[in-house]
Amino acid sequence: MNDQIRVPEVRLISSDGEQLGIVPIEDALERARTAQLDLVEVAPDAKPPVCRIFDYKKVMYEQKRKLKESRKKGRASELKEIKMRVTIDPHDRGTKLRKAREALERGDKVKFTLQFRGREITKPQLGENLIAAVMEDMKDIAEIEKPAQKQGKFVHLIVTRRKDWKPAANAQEPKAS
Repeated sequence: MNDQIRVPEVRLISSDGEQLGIVPIEDALERARTAQLDLVEVAPDAKPPVCRIFDYKKVMYEQKRKLKESRKKGRASELKEIKMRVTIDPHDRGTKLRKAREALERGDKVKFTLQFRGREITKPQLGENLIAAVMEDMKDIAEIEKPAQKQGKFVHLIVTRRKDWKPAANAQEPKAS
């Protein structure tokens, strides 16, 4: 930028994007000073290097603002945990699956944790049946990210929203009045 450019001549682009051709560095610096702008090297590897005349601080401010704006819009997905016993009532399972569906619609991942108690651990088919029922109910929105893993008296399963999932057309957001 400005006096830090150490080449004898540069290809110059004006502040409005017009090609001014190859000029000596002193000429380019003088044109930038008369316009009260900066001479910035935009392509140092070109022969000769390409420099442009513009307000460097203004451009950097714009870039920072755009980056800040994009961070504001972006949202990291969270991992929501849904805990269930293997002998859960069908109505209770429906309630938990509704919460899981809401989390998936927001873009979060859901970790189902199935808990075995006492002698239930001797019947692993209870857990397999529950996992199958959960995946059957969630097949339109969920896909398995990490298959079921047994850790002691718990079985963990992580699901994410399907890439091809589209929100229902009739599910509109309620308007605040």
